[in-house]
Amino acid sequence: TIFRLAQATAGTGIGAGADPLFLFGGLITDEWLSGDTFIQRNTEDQRIFDDRNTFNAPPFRAINRVRVQAGATIEALRQYQPSPATNIARMFAFIAYVEVLAGEHYCNGVPLSSFAGSTITYGDPLSNDSLFALAAANADSAINNLGGADSARVRWLAQVVKGRALLDRGQFAAASTAVAGVPDTFHYDVTYSVVSGDNQVWALNSSARRYTVGNGDGGGLNFIGTRKDPRIRTKTGPDRIFDTAFNLQVTRQGTWDRTSPVRIATGVEARLIEAEAALPSDPTTWLVKLNDLRRNTLLYPPAPVDTLYKPGAGTVLADTTDPVVQTAREDLMFRERAFWMFGTGHRLGDMRRLLRQYGRTEATVYPHGAWFKGGNFGDAIQMPIPFDEQNNPKFVQCTDRLP
Repeated sequence: TIFRLAQATAGTGIGAGADPLFLFGGLITDEWLSGDTFIQRNTEDQRIFDDRNTFNAPPFRAINRVRVQAGATIEALRQYQPSPATNIARMFAFIAYVEVLAGEHYCNGVPLSSFAGSTITYGDPLSNDSLFALAAANADSAINNLGGADSARVRWLAQVVKGRALLDRGQFAAASTAVAGVPDTFHYDVTYSVVSGDNQVWALNSSARRYTVGNGDGGGLNFIGTRKDPRIRTKTGPDRIFDTAFNLQVTRQGTWDRTSPVRIATGVEARLIEAEAALPSDPTTWLVKLNDLRRNTLLYPPAPVDTLYKPGAGTVLADTTDPVVQTAREDLMFRERAFWMFGTGHRLGDMRRLLRQYGRTEATVYPHGAWFKGGNFGDAIQMPIPFDEQNNPKFVQCTDRLP
């Protein structure tokens, strides 16, 4: 189950077209651009909604494998090794986590099928909100099954996942309550090794140049920017992207190398949830929480050994200021989330929330207009459920494509 979670998030090189969700889902957003020749990555980057895109199936399959295998593990642990109970809690937390990922990345209508032995029970299509409700309930099950070694860390994981699910539901006060007490320095990681498989953010961006860090194309955030933000250190060139038909130098991220762990839930996220909950009625607390994080250099990703990545070691973020206008405050809130949680599967859910919860328009949130490889951006605001799911007799396709 833990290996499947590593596959589902930042990948482990399980075969051609098996891009992990954190990368492939990030192509729709402003986090990544396709540096590739493969049509599957290009159409995803261009925001073309295509349920027959063959690269769409592996990440969807991977998160469902986590869910199904974690459920089977719970049954086995209860029967054969019920102690320490925290092992059971961890599986509930994993289920909750991938349910959140499914709700944030895919259109409404995701079916959750299951199996017992060799018998498949096909799932009914569920709305994104129903997935978030299930995730919150499974996070509660994790919290209620704690006991033994590692209990605190699993509790904090479950708290952050629950807070994220409630935030997705627009239950801001409840989300803030859910994450209370999670330490700022907490992080729950998925890990990689040369033996079990590379961190695919490194493999597909830094090594193969199939992905390149977003540069503001289509009006999105420029993650390269002025190159003064230590939360995303980057290095541009001198070599070009893999698709050499385009004269674009590759921009590499400096956070992850071949075997670097990836943080899927953090105390930083907990504080950002609290800050967003405070924003409508208490902008003073909101700003304090943002700046407390910015001042704490222990929360920054480690600086790469390669000094060509900028900004260099020792760079400290200055305090941000209150832009006063509420929409500008919201922009700052989501910008801070984008930079703190870059490349960790949060951005697409946040962009959808800007439409769903804050009333923004698609053109003010998603990359739009002319696409850098030719033609224009499409209208995808989330990922389609893969065509493979047509094997489920209860499923047709998305019930809708609402944010």
